[in-house]
Amino acid sequence: MGMLINIDNGGTLTDICVLTENNFYKTKTLTTPYDLSKCFFDGLRSASKAVYGEENVARLLAEVDHIRYSTTQGTNAIVERKGPRLGLIINKGSTLPARLREQDPELYDFLIGDRVSEVELADVDDESKGADTTSVITRLTSVGANRIVVCFESEKADEYEAQFKRIAFDNYPRHLLGAVPMLFASELADDVSTERRCWTAMINSFLHPAMENFLYNAENRLREYRTKNPLLIFRNDGDASRVAKTIAVKTYSSGPRGGMEGVKTFSKQYNLPNVLSMDVGGTTTDIGHVIGHGVHEQRRGTVEGVPISFALCEIASPGVGGSSILTVKNGAIQVGPESVGAVPGPACFGRGGKNATITDVNLLLGLLDPSTFFGGGLALDLERARTAIAENIATPLGVTTDEALLKLRDAFEQKIAGELKSFGEIESDTVLLAFGGAGPMNACGIAEGCGISTVFVPKMAAVFSAFGIGSCDIGQNYSTVLTGSRQQALETAYAALMERGERDMFAEGYGKGEYEVTARLVADKAGVESIHELGHTVSVPQDMAKADDVTLEVAVRKKLKTEDNKHAEVSKKAQANSAKNRSLFNGAAGWSDVPVYEVNNMQPGAHGTGPAILEEEFFTCLVREGWEFVVTELGDICLTKGDK
Repeated sequence: MGMLINIDNGGTLTDICVLTENNFYKTKTLTTPYDLSKCFFDGLRSASKAVYGEENVARLLAEVDHIRYSTTQGTNAIVERKGPRLGLIINKGSTLPARLREQDPELYDFLIGDRVSEVELADVDDESKGADTTSVITRLTSVGANRIVVCFESEKADEYEAQFKRIAFDNYPRHLLGAVPMLFASELADDVSTERRCWTAMINSFLHPAMENFLYNAENRLREYRTKNPLLIFRNDGDASRVAKTIAVKTYSSGPRGGMEGVKTFSKQYNLPNVLSMDVGGTTTDIGHVIGHGVHEQRRGTVEGVPISFALCEIASPGVGGSSILTVKNGAIQVGPESVGAVPGPACFGRGGKNATITDVNLLLGLLDPSTFFGGGLALDLERARTAIAENIATPLGVTTDEALLKLRDAFEQKIAGELKSFGEIESDTVLLAFGGAGPMNACGIAEGCGISTVFVPKMAAVFSAFGIGSCDIGQNYSTVLTGSRQQALETAYAALMERGERDMFAEGYGKGEYEVTARLVADKAGVESIHELGHTVSVPQDMAKADDVTLEVAVRKKLKTEDNKHAEVSKKAQANSAKNRSLFNGAAGWSDVPVYEVNNMQPGAHGTGPAILEEEFFTCLVREGWEFVVTELGDICLTKGDK
């Protein structure tokens, strides 16, 4: 394995993990939402300094084999409802908008609202009967649509949409400044469900502009350094591909999926059969569940509860994180979903933010050291944090600032604990894996809130999602619905997808025989799916012949990493040594000094009891009273409560 750079771009912080044959390096930089390519290269500069001891991006990029990038920008954009206004073109007589609104009225109205136009479907062989596309498109742009989705409801939807596309581009050539970007649902996904096709197309259109601008800017800047391999985008299906071969909807939840790949590997290392995970970032907490060492993937995933045509790992991303805004509404504390991000950031960042966040709370409670936060690279302002809590929380609630701090801490922990309990069933063997920059901080309190008595904090917790994408491969997935004579359709479609896969993998730098190919048929009969793996014989089994629909799925994949099956041990050896104390506020008990343990200085087997603080450059963990910790064989931390 040569050098690999993994980058996970979050709403508040961007994490960078560099893997070499014998070592790994980690660093973070503040996300710059106004220009994501800036924090991308800020991260590379910081990474080069970590690797070489001095800033040398040119050398880093000359020596790296692959740069893999994941992002929560798509997730955050939908959570915070920030993006372009879409228009929708459907065929006359279709009830599609009503059905979409019924599935999620708030999301539909945000994306589309009343920006809908209808056209009469023309004979696909008669161009003269084409719809009046000019008036239809003009009508939508005049009411504010700056991107348009075309989704027809018909057995020949792909043919009608292709015809509309020809006519539309004749009237609105794409080189004109006034040409509005259009996406045709059938080109994006071949799916028997019109609703899924349409949701997929709408979400892709919503995410496309921001992702396109950043990714191509970043790739162009990388070319200036003559990098030997293109930037690879880690997708939400667990694989990576170059920018030109990645669609925007595949970036949705890609950062959280990287975390889940890490959780899967971690569960195998410690032989943990039931792992509930939380990745607490700046804007969201990404929640997942790994059972039996496997990441569960829905063949037809959901985005905010609405169905799409592509597979997605089951991850919930509620709008609660370290930079989520804490407010008082109707006498109750509200946690998120709005976030201050990195700019202006929490009030304590001193960048103009005036809203209260859990970062401000933990600073004032004494958990965070204002001089060592973020590796000492970001000094925190206690007075700004106190002012934000006093004005936004304490005064509206009619309590002191100290009382407000405890209420805010409890509200934050209860919010995440509630999300964890609603996501997955918690059993006696369930352990919590806490990571992300803010994940370990309140992990014990959150675990108590949902009845979990064992928590693991990875040594790479602060950059765990970036670390997780290090196990991904390079590949593509394709699917098409078989129509007409299914055997004949299968042979035709199989040949077409194999050719497409060969072409795409060649573009990634791999020739035929250098990558794996798998194919399967998925049949749906009365809502029940059955799967048939295709080997050397490409044929439709008899029991699938009468299914409601049969889909061919093909995957091409270049393996980049082999798994290590070694199991790590967790055992106590020597009492951990603390070099310093920190004063911590705990309500009626007031302020008390607790030991601070430097994670990087503890050896495997080191152990201790709470209350205590565990700290490294980019994360802090509060070990509550009644909990104990032990450093594992691999340098991770295991926290247990009581007699566990």
